[in-house]
Amino acid sequence: MRELRPHLQKAEEFIDRVQRQGRSGYRLVFLEANGEVSAAAGYRVLESLFSGKFLYVDDLVTRGRDRSRGYGGILLDWLVEEARRHGCENLELDSGVQRFDAHRFYFLKRMHISSYHFRLQLNQSKESK
Repeated sequence: MRELRPHLQKAEEFIDRVQRQGRSGYRLVFLEANGEVSAAAGYRVLESLFSGKFLYVDDLVTRGRDRSRGYGGILLDWLVEEARRHGCENLELDSGVQRFDAHRFYFLKRMHISSYHFRLQLNQSKESK
């Protein structure tokens, strides 16, 4: 997860966030190869007026040295099946605009861009003021 979320370098902060999010349905899964975590995903099952019931992928990452070995695809396929097990109508995720390799991967997995994601930062750090 450090590769995908570099702002969460302290293990305690990461664990606190995962536990807090877990209380609202967040789940963390991983794929292990050769005794090490090679890919991980964080997800939750949600429902909205727009999407109906859907599985939202908060985090999906393959360790840098394990990319192009199929681990991300295996994990995404598992998430699709998990969505089906939960009776979801869709699987959705957001991806940073700079993540071109990830976008190519999602297109190969038959995903499409369905909307823009907008953000208004409310709590500015002291450095950005």
